[in-house]
This record gives sequence, C-alpha cells and structure tokens, in this order.
Amino acid sequence: MSFQDGTSDRKDESCLDMRKILPARRRSPRILVVDDNPDVVLLMQELLASRGYDAVALSNTFEAEAEIHRHPPDLILLDVVMPGKSGYEICREIKENPATRLIPVVLITGLSDREDKLRGIEAGADDFLNKPIFAEELFARVKSLLKLKEFTDELESAETVLCTLGLSVEARDPYTEGHCDRLARYASDLGGHLGLDNESLVALRRGGYLHDLGKIAVPDEILKKGSNLTAAEWEIMKKHPVTGETICKPLRSLRLVLPIIRSHHEHPNGSGYPDGLRRGEIPLLARVLQVVDAYDALRTARPYKPALSHEQSVITMHDEAHAGLWDQELVSEFFDMLTRQRQVA
Repeated sequence: MSFQDGTSDRKDESCLDMRKILPARRRSPRILVVDDNPDVVLLMQELLASRGYDAVALSNTFEAEAEIHRHPPDLILLDVVMPGKSGYEICREIKENPATRLIPVVLITGLSDREDKLRGIEAGADDFLNKPIFAEELFARVKSLLKLKEFTDELESAETVLCTLGLSVEARDPYTEGHCDRLARYASDLGGHLGLDNESLVALRRGGYLHDLGKIAVPDEILKKGSNLTAAEWEIMKKHPVTGETICKPLRSLRLVLPIIRSHHEHPNGSGYPDGLRRGEIPLLARVLQVVDAYDALRTARPYKPALSHEQSVITMHDEAHAGLWDQELVSEFFDMLTRQRQVA
C-alpha cells in the first residue's frame, strides 16, 4: 500500500471536508508508535499514556500503513530500521501524500551517522529521537510537535470555512450548481497538462472554489440579474475580485490563490477588471482558471442564454481568444487536453 494517490479527479479535501469546520470535541492527541521491538513499543506506549496521550502501538509497517490510511493520527513515532519498508520510505510516502503530509513524523533511530540524519531530513522527517529513549526528551518533542499540528489544523479549518463560503455563493444561483467543482477539476487537469508543479495544482483546485468568493458582498438582485446591469450595478459587481482577495489575504497558505481570485476577470486585450491588465501581466494561474471558467459558462444554461454544445464552445472560445479575451495558447492547450481525455475514456 502506498500513500501516494491522485488528486486531480477528486474534490479538494481541505475545501470540502465539512467535519473540519464543526466544533471539535476535546480529545486526547492520538499518537501512533511504530517499532518492531516489543520492549520499545511497550515502554513508549506506557510513557505516553502516563501523560494522557492516546498511544497506539504497531510492530510492522504493513499495519502502520493501513492504520494511517484508516485513521490518521496527530503524531507518528517511527522506527527507522524495520522489516519490509524502512522508516525513511514510510516517512517519504506520508509527506508526499496531501492527505497526510501535515502529520508530524519523528524518526526513532539507533544510528548516529550524519548521513543517516540527512536521509531522514530528505524524507521529510519533522524531528528525530535517538535510542536509548529518555522520557524527558520524548515528552518535550511530542509536546512541541503536537502544538505545531494544532496550529496547522486551525489553518486548515480556516481554509475550509472560506471554501464553504465560496460554495455558498454558488448556491445562491441555481444555474451555477456544480460550477465550483467543475472549475476545480478542469483547472487542476489543465495545470497538470501544462506540467505545473503540485503547489500550483493545489492552488488551481482551491481557486475553483474561491475565485468568486467576493460575490458574497454582492446583493442578490444584482448577482441573479445576470445581464443588462446598470452602470452602478456593474461597478458593484466589478469589486468582487478585490473583496475576495481581501477576505483570503490573511491566510499565508492561500498566497498562490490570491492572484487567481484578483485577476481571473482580466483579459489579454486590457478590457478586464479590476486592474485592466494585459497579456503577460495577468498571472498564469489566473489565465488558466479564466479559460476553464469561460468554457463552463458557455456549456451551462443561464437565464439569459442556452447551453452551447462542446463543438459550439470550441468555435466561440477560439473566436474570443482571437479577439483578446482569453490566452490563445491556453485555449488551444485546454481543448487538446479535453480531446486526449475523451480518447482515453
């Protein structure tokens, strides 16, 4: 079993796991101890239990992989030298999987070579414990890393609240049902097709849910009007990218999403808003999202227009790209990606 799994074909967990925004009951931190030495396992389990921690002990990596997948703990104490996969391998898999990479991992080792510690750092270990284990050192490291985990959990909860607000904006208009899900999928798929790094793909998925967050400040009578806005109404509508950016700006973890939120209504010919950017001035991730946003809008029926077929949408978007509304190269790449996906299916 591996912790590596694809994410482009599923909803962003940090945005959609509603359990994370519900009030959590206080519970003892859950610590997973993995060591093939039964004496070490028993000692650490007793020490941790004496401080009120919920310590779960396992003696092999196969059981540990299954347990982490089934019930992710708050902290993992992982022996380096074990039968089967090494602690380095397990640690690397944990840190490469978006669903588990924020779990602190402490590697336990009797090895003292500088090279061994470097291997642990490269695998993504958060800390190290040397054998023999001293209770004071164990408690200090566990306490410190659990504080860090609590902090990152709070950040994830804040992101979840914002993403849920983004979905609530979508819910105000029955014609846009599923729009955020589709944009998150299309945008991350296109980013993968372009060879963008994983951080950018995560930003694109989150951008799918957060791009129109600022519309939460737009009154229903304007938001649902859809077309033929008065000049005053249009000025209110054009403020939503800046409003959304302002809401999300305090979270440093959303730094790559901010340009998407602010600039996804800009156009290469300079006719967009809020900043009137042109061509290369528009951030790449914003250009990616606006292309898939335009396609989804064409393919969806609205009160003021029918849904277009895929073929009609291809023609329309190429025409609009030629007129300077979209990035022509990204439009071509997007339809090339859709063609390849259909061939595979």
